[in-house]
Amino acid sequence: MRNECGAMTPHSFRMYGIFGRRKCMSMFCYQCEQTAGGSGCEKFGVCGKDPVTAQLQDLLVYAVKGIGQYAARARALGAKTPEADRFTIEALFTTVTNVNFDADNVELMLRKAVEIRGGVKDIYENACRRAGKTPETPAGPAAWIPAPDRGGLLEQASAVGIAASRAALGDDIAGLKELLTYGLKGTAAYVDHARILGKESDDVYAFFYEALGYLTEPAPTVDRLFSLSMKCGVVNLKAMEMLDAANTGAYGHPVPTPVRVTPVKGKAILVSGHDLKDLADLLEQTKDKGINVYTHCEMLPAHGYPELKKYPHLVGNYGGAWPEQAEEFEAFPGAILMTTNCIQKPRESYKGRIFTSGLVAWPGVAHISDGNFAPVIAAALAAPGFAADEPEKTILTGFGHNAVLGVAGKVIEAVKGGLLRHFFLIGGCDGSKPGRNYYTEFAEAIPRDCAILTLACGKFRFNKLEFGDIGGIPRLLDCGQCNDAYSAIKIAVALAQAFNCGVNDLPLSLIISWYEQKACAILLTLLHLGLKDIRLGPSLPAFVTPTVLNVLVEKFDIKPATSAAEDLKAILK
Repeated sequence: MRNECGAMTPHSFRMYGIFGRRKCMSMFCYQCEQTAGGSGCEKFGVCGKDPVTAQLQDLLVYAVKGIGQYAARARALGAKTPEADRFTIEALFTTVTNVNFDADNVELMLRKAVEIRGGVKDIYENACRRAGKTPETPAGPAAWIPAPDRGGLLEQASAVGIAASRAALGDDIAGLKELLTYGLKGTAAYVDHARILGKESDDVYAFFYEALGYLTEPAPTVDRLFSLSMKCGVVNLKAMEMLDAANTGAYGHPVPTPVRVTPVKGKAILVSGHDLKDLADLLEQTKDKGINVYTHCEMLPAHGYPELKKYPHLVGNYGGAWPEQAEEFEAFPGAILMTTNCIQKPRESYKGRIFTSGLVAWPGVAHISDGNFAPVIAAALAAPGFAADEPEKTILTGFGHNAVLGVAGKVIEAVKGGLLRHFFLIGGCDGSKPGRNYYTEFAEAIPRDCAILTLACGKFRFNKLEFGDIGGIPRLLDCGQCNDAYSAIKIAVALAQAFNCGVNDLPLSLIISWYEQKACAILLTLLHLGLKDIRLGPSLPAFVTPTVLNVLVEKFDIKPATSAAEDLKAILK
């Protein structure tokens, strides 16, 4: 018998010890752009993830595949699995880069996964009885029994991680499996945010189980993995659409808004991450308490939402992108709430006043699990706060699809009149690896008759620069968070319809920076839509082998970022 990696396992697969008593392998992770040496983290994660947490996360993904095996079969018989739906999404999101670093917490989720799998198995078998069918008994993750202790779990993890997959299937197949897996992880993040605000899709859950089930196949094919990856792009587009509807339904459509980026005198709370509901709840709980609330990193676009900006104590944005958080959080004289990724190892100087919520976890950091932010408020009141106002400086946000398409006629007129020559979408993740100054240099070098759409945390490389306007239209349009790639897509499609051409025929170039798995999901969406000539950087994913890259180049003309001057010259030639 072979496991999902193609490696031989003892016939007594159902018993503890199914993977043999072997020495634990060190971690292997290459899911983010900053992976060690551009090939993989093997001793300790560049992100701060220790080997134990890394291997337990590998095993959690393996366990979730077992849920998928049964859930896909249950759904084929018309049975639904709501508890498993929520857990599967949360488990995958938990393993996204810079979300959960707490090994104890991951192990609890891992053991919970086995309980969930048992419940889905019962649902499937009951559906079979109603349909007069004999239940199947899937192998692999569906039959896995977790070891009773941490050491045993780590031994088991060594047989199902990426290293085992590469050894059994080769780098190309293993890399394609990870591309699909990372697409699922990134999509799960958006599905989770949408679900929290009441938006779900049964079709989305069904795809997760279809893909997870296929990832357990002992001999997956290139064609099928590529097809499922493109389908993941379709489903991620749906997930971003759901999240857009959830956010705008709850908080209104973003409107162009100047956001203060200098401090205001008084007590303070800083909110980072992506979860608008946590921010909304905190704003409600802090009103009339004499505490100013600031956004950080990907929470900047919150200022454009009418139902959030109505709170007068949402006073501005502090700091920049997540890689600078250690210095910025240390200097911030108040409490800090991290609602989603990207959290980094907290310094001792602020560890007592940083809190996590949602799926975020760091050992020793207080976690808010019930939406009651009283501990955060108390920490803010105990901290000194800002002693004085600093001179006011502002930047603009709030250029979602509703706002931009509201002035589409003006944009079209500017293009037809020769005032607006080209659009550049410069968006994606930021990171600390050298080479990301490319995006600053690129934005600075763009001619003044061109406009820039931007989104996600990569914009902090240039969003405080002065770009001016074209006929009253700001040259820099901040569309929002990473999930607001949906807005950029809607804008591009609308412009293509207005000019009666395809999106690839527009004067539009995509300059994409990636770091983690949500960026992978968005890239799959762009590829599904047939967008070509994307420049991706600052370095290419380690899991994309030369063979796979050649396919992407042939089909989609993907290009690695080179230098800002060379790439800009090639685009505007």
